[in-house]
Amino acid sequence: MDAMQQVIKSFGLALVGSMHPRMLWLSLRPFLIVSVLWGCLIWLTWTPALEMLSAFLTASMFTSWIQDGLVWAGFENARAWIAPLFFVMLLIPLICISLLVLIAFTTVPAIVAVVSRQSAYKDLDCKRGGGFLGSFFYTLWSALICLALVMLTLPVWWMPPLVAVLPPLLWGWLTMRLMSYDVLARHASPQERDLLLAKYRWPLLSMGIASGMLGAVPTFFWATSALALVLFPLVSFVALWIYSLIFVFAALWFSHFLLAALKDLRRDELEAVLTIESRVIESEHPHHG
Repeated sequence: MDAMQQVIKSFGLALVGSMHPRMLWLSLRPFLIVSVLWGCLIWLTWTPALEMLSAFLTASMFTSWIQDGLVWAGFENARAWIAPLFFVMLLIPLICISLLVLIAFTTVPAIVAVVSRQSAYKDLDCKRGGGFLGSFFYTLWSALICLALVMLTLPVWWMPPLVAVLPPLLWGWLTMRLMSYDVLARHASPQERDLLLAKYRWPLLSMGIASGMLGAVPTFFWATSALALVLFPLVSFVALWIYSLIFVFAALWFSHFLLAALKDLRRDELEAVLTIESRVIESEHPHHG
């Protein structure tokens, strides 16, 4: 089976698996943790953060130009909601990254354990190429890189073409890195992981970007609610749970794809070894006609 067929097959298996009650619970748990933590933080910082942001936006030539343009376009109350809108735009990537990191660190191992018990993968040996500390530092480093990229590109997110391109690319890259490492941490050796990530770099990145595009749906939903602001708390919680479901689906997708790829890699290596051994034996004991 080639890579594209395996991507499609894994997608179907992940879609079916994500409907299981256990997977729904695994999506609910990190959502609840992140919601409580960020809910408390936003509640404590909302007023002072808006005051600081309003002062910054008033002094900024770039944002004052945006405000003037909105007023000119007929949005008379633009100055009142521009600061809350910018604050929400800053919060969305921070909350999404924290949710993805939490799922990768705490939920993906449980998902891999469930998938690996299926008949297709139950014979895979565990070589434990990644441990707790390795996963922690890899996750932290990847999240920091993604956060830096988000902060660098955030000023242009409001532009119509880029808002549909940049978030899926960033979430896709981070999803690929975190899911690939954590899915293979238990079963693959470091050498096998490096081989698989090099061999399937583009299929994995395309899977990550596809997951990122699915994640962009609640981003648009969230950004639209931010304009109304009245519905922001309710809609943000709904969007966050959708994110959590998508990330759990992505974990299932990567698990099925990478465990199948690891199984194929070991089968090919075994066949290569057996072929070499048979040739050695044949050269040592040639058949005489």
